[in-house]
Amino acid sequence: MTETTRRHLLGGSAVLAAAAILPERIAIAQDMLPHELALYEAARREGELTWYTGQLQAEPSEAVGRAFTERFPGVHCNVVRSTSQVAFQRLSQDARAQVAQCDVFSSTDYSHFTFLKREGRLMPYRPVNAAGLVKGARDAADPDGHFQVTYLALYLLARRADRLSEAEAPKSWRELTDTKWRDKLAVGHPGFSGAIGNWAIMMRKAYGAGYFRQLERNRPQIGRSAGDPVTTLNAGERLVGVAIPSAATLFSKSRGNPLALIYPSDGTLMVASPSGAIANAPRPNAARLFMEFMTSPAYSAVTRNYYAESLRPEVPPPEGARPLDELNLISPTPEQVENEIAEVKELWRDTFGV
Repeated sequence: MTETTRRHLLGGSAVLAAAAILPERIAIAQDMLPHELALYEAARREGELTWYTGQLQAEPSEAVGRAFTERFPGVHCNVVRSTSQVAFQRLSQDARAQVAQCDVFSSTDYSHFTFLKREGRLMPYRPVNAAGLVKGARDAADPDGHFQVTYLALYLLARRADRLSEAEAPKSWRELTDTKWRDKLAVGHPGFSGAIGNWAIMMRKAYGAGYFRQLERNRPQIGRSAGDPVTTLNAGERLVGVAIPSAATLFSKSRGNPLALIYPSDGTLMVASPSGAIANAPRPNAARLFMEFMTSPAYSAVTRNYYAESLRPEVPPPEGARPLDELNLISPTPEQVENEIAEVKELWRDTFGV
């Protein structure tokens, strides 16, 4: 075989390979909006991104990562899931070591983002897809575009339905201080979970610091993540989950666990949880593309499968959840979170000894 013939064969093989790939590439391109396609082409050259997140539990976080890579082939999402406070500590350690590993950071603690913005550590990028989010998510975003709300989480009470009837169960946060709930409660920790920090702020505002002393006398089982009480209730170790995420509870119930939600009469906590691309992200185009994905209908469709509240009007609310407009919702302001979160963490440690 001559060199010329060999070159012709190789060239023909390349053409055939390209022809085989072309229909898939065309289908992917047709499914993308123009701004997504431009970012995708740049992100494919970067090949991956790393996402530090404390917003979702492990299984839905991994599902989000897979869905992103399926929608944008060739851009792999490395999911690093932990509690929000641990995710922030990891990001802070990276900064102190002058190491750039994280591309996108997600947390349930709003104050993380106001701090990172002040420090110049967030990329100023407003996703085009964010214009289609529900009003609550749009309104809670950074006005300068440094971070965007990607999760509206509800935290309430839950019970072991096979061991505690609806009539017997507590109806409010205040009722948890009754001695009949001694050794029956499970809760997360504000030192690890931003959501529990938000809840602690609202309980102190409503009932004062004495509320925690009264709660401590009932010896609640204290985990880390707000989702830990789901595991505790499933194991039958406690009967009532406190400040437990609606999404994780409904998802567990769908798996056959005997859990039931309780919407407290003194307010269901709603936490607006942001995400932001990191200013020194090693893969900046992939980071921007992931921000577009998290504000798109595709993201809400994935997270709805795990009973997260939908951020897009095109995607209905999760099955088994009450509509937001029927609930008595309570939320701390961003200023309250930033100014009071350290105080309630210290109050918690002093009260519970952990």
